[in-house]
Amino acid sequence: MLLNTQRTFYMLTNTLSIRILFTLLLSLTFVGAQAFSNVPDDLSDKSATKVNGLEEQEETLEILKPSIRQVRTAEEILHKLQRRHYTQRVFNDELSSALFDNYLKRLDPSKSYFTQQDINQFEGYRLVLDDGIRRGNLNPSFEMFNRYREKLLKHLDLLIEELPERIAALNFTLDESLSLEPENQPWAKDENELADRSRKSLKNATLGLMLADKDQADILETLTKRYSNQRQRIKQLNAEDVFQIYINSLTSLYDPHTNYLSPRTSENFSINMRLSLEGIGAVLRRDGEHTVVERLITAGPADKQGDLQPADKIIAVAQGSDGERVDVIGWRLDEVVELIRGKKDTVVTLEVLSEVSVNPDESKLIRIVRNTVKLEEQAAQQSILDIYHNDEVHKIGVISIPTFYIDFDGSRNGDANYKSTTRDVRKLLNELEEADVEGIVIDLRGNGGGSLQEVNQLTGLFVERGAVVQIRSPSGRVARQSNYPNPNYYKKPIAVLIDRLSASASEIFAGAIQDYQRGLIVGSQSFGKGTVQQLADLSHGSLKLTEAKFYRISGDSTQHRGIIPDIVLPSLYDSQEIGEDTLDFALNWDTVEAVRHRNYGNYSALKSTLNTLHQARITDDPDYRYLVEQIALNDKYTNIKELSLNEDTRRSIIDEDTAARNAIENTHRSAKGLPPIKSDTDEETESANEELEDKSTAVSAIDGEDESGSEKDDADPRTDFLLTETGHILLDAIQLMKQKSTEKSDIPIAANQ
Repeated sequence: MLLNTQRTFYMLTNTLSIRILFTLLLSLTFVGAQAFSNVPDDLSDKSATKVNGLEEQEETLEILKPSIRQVRTAEEILHKLQRRHYTQRVFNDELSSALFDNYLKRLDPSKSYFTQQDINQFEGYRLVLDDGIRRGNLNPSFEMFNRYREKLLKHLDLLIEELPERIAALNFTLDESLSLEPENQPWAKDENELADRSRKSLKNATLGLMLADKDQADILETLTKRYSNQRQRIKQLNAEDVFQIYINSLTSLYDPHTNYLSPRTSENFSINMRLSLEGIGAVLRRDGEHTVVERLITAGPADKQGDLQPADKIIAVAQGSDGERVDVIGWRLDEVVELIRGKKDTVVTLEVLSEVSVNPDESKLIRIVRNTVKLEEQAAQQSILDIYHNDEVHKIGVISIPTFYIDFDGSRNGDANYKSTTRDVRKLLNELEEADVEGIVIDLRGNGGGSLQEVNQLTGLFVERGAVVQIRSPSGRVARQSNYPNPNYYKKPIAVLIDRLSASASEIFAGAIQDYQRGLIVGSQSFGKGTVQQLADLSHGSLKLTEAKFYRISGDSTQHRGIIPDIVLPSLYDSQEIGEDTLDFALNWDTVEAVRHRNYGNYSALKSTLNTLHQARITDDPDYRYLVEQIALNDKYTNIKELSLNEDTRRSIIDEDTAARNAIENTHRSAKGLPPIKSDTDEETESANEELEDKSTAVSAIDGEDESGSEKDDADPRTDFLLTETGHILLDAIQLMKQKSTEKSDIPIAANQ
């Protein structure tokens, strides 16, 4: 999200955004060991190489070479990195070696195409890549890519030609397995070992489709299309693609949020920043040969539809409800984005794989109606929880803030009704005050960031005055940003609910509330993005680079560690898959000098008692048990390092998983007084699901239609247990504070002698 309207701006969006927004590349690669040569002035050289493959498809490919424009852009990028990046890293032999390894990892992350012999041939480049960029020589990266492309195309041609025979020869009774962490295995020692890895990969793809009830004809058709599409994608890669892959192998060494954006990528980025993109409202990233959902835009079409989840892998895209599904495994990220994007009110169907599915190739179809994410749909909203607590019904207000937004144009033009987070929340606070709520929960779950200006001003609605955040520049200078004095700040107790997707601006707000002892922080550890990005124009494209770092008024960085809640609640998000600390080359957590500040309360002193009350309350709560048991079952699969390629073993695992999930579901239904499920398609199950939906209305006093006229889905009690329990925790804190206040007032005050 933009912090101001200038071309150079702070980026407070969580990582979810641009590692993401166009990390262009799939898991393909190859090598070529040749000496440095002069860089051509253009790409008119038609030197070519033969690519072996199907007899009728033998063809000539142009050798890709860097252009003078790319050479000059690389020099420009290196200059900006060395002068402006927060880390002030020196581009020397050590960084050159890291670039060598990172580039190979981006080309062949699964180590499926290069052998150790190939890597040995490339070793001569390890310590000279830095000199090459400085001296205008990008040839090594292009030579490596050309070799990779040649080898990969040969592999795909043979695979497509021999696919029926290879599938027929697979033996699913053998006890063998496939590594789920191929990046940790050594390079194959020779072509025979590569061939065996290819066989296992094909076997796993075939078995997965078999377990998803595909017949042999469907399997052959699906895989033929998949490999043919991958072959076509590789053939279409051009010199600009190679340049972007290589340069981002360099920029990511500085930190994961520093990226080179080619002219095309930069244009797409600008569209997303303006939130005018018509599509499904999802932020995507590349992971090997898959397109993965990083996060959903709050109030976007996918978020409203409800089935697509973070970490889901998109494997096919169809236009309309019944259109032909196009397999996108191995596609470039920008190409997948182009396929998903479309006109408002049209339908796109996604075929996805779930991150927690016991069968990695068991897919589901998700139909989403495209729409435009509007600012007003991401506006803060209020509701009221009626909570039965300690034998009485209490009213707790809830303010949900999907993002920290501001209409910069309206503000600059003097529009009296321009929208901003702070202006909207101020109105909501007044409404909740009129409703006489006892306290308020600020719900920041899924809030990935936004305007720094709004973070400062929103904090000022809950504290009278003071610093909100500290920003450290590469020089070591620390600047502080504060809110305007506000003697009429909201004084009742508050709790801030966060989760693993709460990032950047959300973390600044939650950290300030915690440091001022103004309220409780409840939920799970936040994302941990505590860096500031600026977008710098280049002669060819643009560079988003990290130029500063955020610190709380306590002096702690929000980077890497995020915000640790006072009261921890369970989360379905896998902290090993989502979060700043899961990203390669993420900057470390550290501290600066603390800012002297006022404490508005002493919530820290209540934490032990609040945790005791919380644990006692949730022990027999069916929604809590349901959530925890689901998390435990999902964790079971995240720890698997090897995937069996034996059909009976895989079917047994699936049956066990189905039985375990049904048992969890039935235990929950029993506790809710509902009939048990029998099967996924059982009519009684469908009826029970509808009954559960009817019972899930509950907590909110405000329902009906949203501003777009779409019917709102009632919260699932199994997940909004988190919101309800936060309300209970806040009520516990309110009552404890009243007790302490009463105890103090009972203490006799000695008269002056």
